[in-house]
Amino acid sequence: MAILHMIISAYIDPNTGGMLFQILAVLFGVISGALLLFSGKIKGIYYRMRRRMRGSEDESLEESADLEEEE
Repeated sequence: MAILHMIISAYIDPNTGGMLFQILAVLFGVISGALLLFSGKIKGIYYRMRRRMRGSEDESLEESADLEEEE
């Protein structure tokens, strides 16, 4: 069994790291701004879907209660 021993060194140039940080900072700002801008619409969609889900649950509960009353 041969064991391969390699020295791996990684180096990020300081200028590359700065550029990467600037790109990530802009992306973070854009994403958080979009979430803040559309948070009302996102909440509205969530609550509307939740209401529909609960409405179907209420209907199924009412149907099962009606069936129990008939028996």
